[in-house]
Formats: sequence, C-alpha cells, structure tokens
Amino acid sequence: MKKKLISILMTAGMILSLAACGNDAGGQESSTGGDTGSTQQSETSSEASTSQESSTAPEADGEQVTLRMAWWGSQTRHDITVEVIEMYEKDHPNVKIEYEFFSFDDYFTKLKTLQASDQVWDIFQLGGNFPMYMDKICFMDEFIDSGIVDVSDIPEAYLQITQDIEGHQIGLSNGLNTYGIAYDVDMFNEAGVPLPTDNWTWDDYADAAMKIMEKTGHYGSSKFSDEFIAGCSTYIGQQGKVGEYGFFNLDLTGMGFDDPSMLEGYIQMRADLINAGASPDAGAEMEITNIENDFLVTGEAGMTWVAVNQFPTIYDICKAEGRTLALATLPRVSADGPSGAVIQSSQMLCVSQDSEHKEEAAAFISWFQNSVECNQVLQGERGIPVNNTVRDSLKANLTEGQQIMYDFVDLIGTFDVPEKVNVLSPDGQDQVVDKYRNYIQDVAAGNMTAADAAQKTYDDAAAIFNK
Repeated sequence: MKKKLISILMTAGMILSLAACGNDAGGQESSTGGDTGSTQQSETSSEASTSQESSTAPEADGEQVTLRMAWWGSQTRHDITVEVIEMYEKDHPNVKIEYEFFSFDDYFTKLKTLQASDQVWDIFQLGGNFPMYMDKICFMDEFIDSGIVDVSDIPEAYLQITQDIEGHQIGLSNGLNTYGIAYDVDMFNEAGVPLPTDNWTWDDYADAAMKIMEKTGHYGSSKFSDEFIAGCSTYIGQQGKVGEYGFFNLDLTGMGFDDPSMLEGYIQMRADLINAGASPDAGAEMEITNIENDFLVTGEAGMTWVAVNQFPTIYDICKAEGRTLALATLPRVSADGPSGAVIQSSQMLCVSQDSEHKEEAAAFISWFQNSVECNQVLQGERGIPVNNTVRDSLKANLTEGQQIMYDFVDLIGTFDVPEKVNVLSPDGQDQVVDKYRNYIQDVAAGNMTAADAAQKTYDDAAAIFNK
C-alpha cells in the first residue's frame, strides 16, 4: 500500500534517525543529518539586529546565565547557527551562549571526552547514535509539562521520531530528512547517460559512474560518506519483500538476516568502481573534508551520496558556477523491489544532564524550533522544520534547491515502507562501521574477496550480541 508522508510518520518506531546527514560513522541509521565541516571553535561576541518572539526562558530575576552549546556541520551551518544565537542573546540579555562547532568526527571525539569528565555542553546535537550518550541526556518531558518547551505546533508524529522506546522526549528534531543521490545533470548529458529514474538500480548507478568516468575523465561517483548505511542497512532492506530483512533485528538482540552473501553485491560493486577510477580511493577521499568540497561540488564527480538537507547548500554553490544539480532516489537492488528509503529525523538538540541551567537550555531549544524569525535564518539547513507554522512560513519563499528538497521528501513519503524499523543502534556498532569501510578498500586493493568482506562484516556485527 502506498503511504503518504504523514501516514509514515504516524507510526512510532518506524522512523530512522540521521546523525549527519552524510557522515562516516554513527549508528545503523547513522546521524547523517549534518555534513562534515572543518573544525572551528569560537564564542559569541556581537549582537544581531534581527528581532524575534520572546521565549519562555526563565529569567532568573535578571541573573546572568552562561550556556555552552556545540554542533557539527558545514560552514553554512556554523554561520547561520551563530547568527541565531546572537539573535537569542539580544532578546535575552541575561543569557550568554558560548559555542563550539566541529567536523562530525571531531565533534564526537570531543563529546566522548566531555562525557567521561561529566562536562557535556548544556545544549548539544545528536543523531541516530544517541543511545551511546543516553546517560548525558536530560529528558524534555518535565520542560514540556511545565510549558518551558512549547510543542503545541509540532505534530505528535514528529515528536515521536525523537523519543525513546518508552516515549521519553530525548530532544526536539531539527528537521525531517532522508537520503538521496545528488548528481550533475550536465555531466550526465555530456556522458550520454540517462538521468536516474525513481526506481533505478545499483547496476544503473554503477553503469552511470563508469560511463561518466570514461567520457569525461571525472569520477562517476564521489565518496559515499555513509557507506555502511548504503551497503548494509539500506542494501539489506532492499532485498526480499518490504520489511522482510534488516541488518539488525527489530529488538536489537541479533542480526536481521542470516546470509552474509547478501552483502557481497554492494561490496564488489563499490570496489570495482574504486579500482576502475570511477570512484575515489581512500587517499582521494581524505581530500573531502565537508560537503562543500565534495568532488561533485568541485566539478570532479558526477554523483554523490547526500542527506537531503545538504542539497540546497550544494545546489546554490553549483548554480552560482552555472551548473545544475538534481536529486535522485537511492538505487535499488531490483527495479521492482523495496526502495529502502524512509523519512528520518536529521538530528536533534538535547539538554545535558551535566548542565547547571537545564531550564534555560530547554527554553533555547524550544525557541530554536518554534521561532519563525530564527528559522527564517536557519532556512531548513538541518532538514525540513517539524513546527507547522515555521514550515509553512518557509514554504512561501523557498529557493530552487529547497523546493527540490521539499518535493523529494514528499516523493519518498509515497514509497512502501516497513511497518517498523529500528531507531536505535547497538553498542559497538561504530567499530563495525569503521571495519566495513576498510574491508571495501581491502577488496579494491585485492587483499580480500567480497565474500570474505561480507562474512567478516556479518561476524563483526553478530559479535556485538555475543559479549
């Protein structure tokens, strides 16, 4: 049965979480809502002139409150987040927000250090790997009950995508998101390659990458920043009937399939593209530090994997250079098989258990999600807003790239999806992800076969449950 977007989201536990959009590590539905960006840190020192609604933040009788906040992402995300922080400080002169921003990997390196020392930022960004940091998350239920956090204009379905299995509100979603393949329309046409259809296959993807490389001399496809999500959780979910297989089972007590050979096709295909020069090897991948210098964006590749909240940014960059980007759905194992796609939460902002100012931190998060003025600056960069009024206000003035993102999410919302999928990631999955990426490079280098890599990946994942 075809399901509309709202129908999909109404099923709690059916939605995956992105931690970054387009990241190299994380949970099974790795936080892919943010992109990797250059590591930078700073503190706010100026005030913005933009006005916004008043927040319900406790004023503490004018007592000065200092909050610490951190996130990962692209330079665009850094700039606009700093701008809205300054807006908030202007409207709340007793609140100062000291902030840090990082690339994805550097963010979680720092977070793990702060977690161990009980000094996690007051406000911090998380995605699908949130179970690893559950001991540092202060549930928002009490702030919602007290009115500090306003959820009156956020549909229940959108609240559920950032709740744990018991219904506790872990955070508020920064936006709706999903995955796709961004591609250069002109490069496809130059190579004489048919544009992707809504049910194109991985064979189609590989053929396109090879022909683009042969005809243009560029990579057919750039780095797959979420190789594990593509080749494990998505690829396995695309086999059999809708919802028949998952990489892990639904209750996270074991594997969701029992034939490691189901992983081989993707591994061999990716290794073949690397060997042929149609996709970058590990050394070339290191040149990509954020979505803004991905080889697709620099004109050196025809395609790249994206969390679609990243698309408007790279669309605008390429448009300024006279190039046209488009979004394709994820390739399928078979044209008439499951899409493997689902609407997800990009990331969420959480209140830290280590915070001495939890109410003030929660009030800022509420403003961040609900303020129209704030979100006129953020412009859905983290994903399509979950607040109805905010979302409607942005729809009236969407850029071309944003309109493509909105339309794409609507399209994915019509696809058949499983009744339930995991929103959690088992402990130890980070190591499985890292090894998996290395196995693909080992297959490309001729150091192991795809069958060996598939078996090792399966064994690595199964070992999580045998400790």
